[in-house]
Amino acid sequence: MMLAYMDRAAAAAEPEDAGEPAAPVTAAGCAAASDFGGLVSAVPAAVVRPASADDVASAIRAAARTADLTVAARGNGHSVSGQAMAEGGLVLDMRALALSPRRAQPQMQLVIQAQSSQSEYFADVPGGALWEEVLHWGVSNHGLAPASWTDYLRLTVGGTLSNGGVSGQSFRYGPQVSNVAELEVVTGDGDRRVCSPSSHPDLFFAVLGGLGQFGVITRARIPLRKAPQSVRWTRVVYARFADYAADAEWLVTRPPDDGVAAFDYVEGFAFVNSDDPVNGWPSVPIPGGARFDPSLLPPGAGPVLYCLEVALHQYAAVAHRPDDDDQAAGARVRRMMARLKYVRGLEFSADVGYVDFLSRVNRVEEEARRNGSWDAPHPWLNLFVSARDIAAFDQAVIRGMLADGIDGPMLVYPMLKSKWDPNTSVALPEGEIFYLVALLRFCRGGGPAARELAAQNGAILRACRANGYDFKAYFPSYRGEAEWARHFGAAGWRRFVERKARYDPLAILAPGQHIFPRARAAPASVSGAV
Repeated sequence: MMLAYMDRAAAAAEPEDAGEPAAPVTAAGCAAASDFGGLVSAVPAAVVRPASADDVASAIRAAARTADLTVAARGNGHSVSGQAMAEGGLVLDMRALALSPRRAQPQMQLVIQAQSSQSEYFADVPGGALWEEVLHWGVSNHGLAPASWTDYLRLTVGGTLSNGGVSGQSFRYGPQVSNVAELEVVTGDGDRRVCSPSSHPDLFFAVLGGLGQFGVITRARIPLRKAPQSVRWTRVVYARFADYAADAEWLVTRPPDDGVAAFDYVEGFAFVNSDDPVNGWPSVPIPGGARFDPSLLPPGAGPVLYCLEVALHQYAAVAHRPDDDDQAAGARVRRMMARLKYVRGLEFSADVGYVDFLSRVNRVEEEARRNGSWDAPHPWLNLFVSARDIAAFDQAVIRGMLADGIDGPMLVYPMLKSKWDPNTSVALPEGEIFYLVALLRFCRGGGPAARELAAQNGAILRACRANGYDFKAYFPSYRGEAEWARHFGAAGWRRFVERKARYDPLAILAPGQHIFPRARAAPASVSGAV
């Protein structure tokens, strides 16, 4: 049966008039059977490497004509729970849509829309392009860049837009799903559509944060703005979570024109009060030789400390006097930080290039590849926790269950619900302020240790429910309708189900999310690309 699927998929995935048809490849031993999480394996019938949106549509229509066949879009393989897998189905290698044998970099296009007062700039980019590629293309060629990012840039545009896309800029500019002007999408019935807030808006918002359930993003139009030249990057340390949270929430609620404390980036993380090189003090200083002096900590500091991380964009140096500009930026940061309640003396700052700042996690990847932890399992857990419950979560989970660290970052920082469009499919907690809690474990202990940590993730989720916390999983991984209905809430689940019936009635797309079972009966006819 698997060979039959592969043969039929190979034939159907070839577009009628394209010069370079999609290339189906054997699934045995393929990368599409696993992901970055390393906890789930699902062997597809075939991997299709589409050269165009029409190839994507052809593969989906082939699945619609074949009983039980499903389709999953795979970007750069950074899902952690099998979300981009298709057991016995077709996996679309979306990197192939961005690249070709004759093209080493994705083809992107600058779009200029003239307005009455000034022009607006956009980047048209393939869904399989990496954000890192968008960054380098925009800054190098046009001096422009998107406003909203993820911490790690080697993720695909279509992948993050299908989930949310958050980082320290989200409080100011919104998540990535709030920073897209237009999409080209292939729906579950094989239709290729261009959608935006003004054209097919229901599809547009359904796909954003839609977990791949309603369509495959083949192209995105991303707003651009003038790229900063450099960044003043600062970290400070807190001994008490209450002080940390109060300061972080105060910073993210400052208006953009507040000259007192208008940072462009606010993040933070918890770390262990010890000299552990991964979990402790050495994880705080910014590269450049600064040292963490624990003698500056107040008496009675607990087993867990907190680091607030902020950044201020700098756009141009004073002519012939860049040092003057650096000094001015430093003075402004000191003025903005003066009212904060961090531990004096435990301050770390550096001036870095804008591209270098956004690429900072690349250094983590390089080290992880050297020590082997990059290829080990990653039982990650990402949550959105309401500000109402974040102190209780900190006490029960971070200072309780995770007080010894997790051998990876424990991100904890606030963002604003008003920066998210409620029409998207993303599920968020109640209240204006909520926190991203990202437990990014690097597990070197292999399978048994990874399963134990995955079980701890389950225990954390159960504790959140038992304690009545207002939270939502980010990159959710549930099984069964009841869990998904609880995740979205009654109104959100009803809308999600209605959108599924509208755009993917056979439930062909994204089977690795385990939300909807594949429908058995194919419709009398399946529409073509438009």
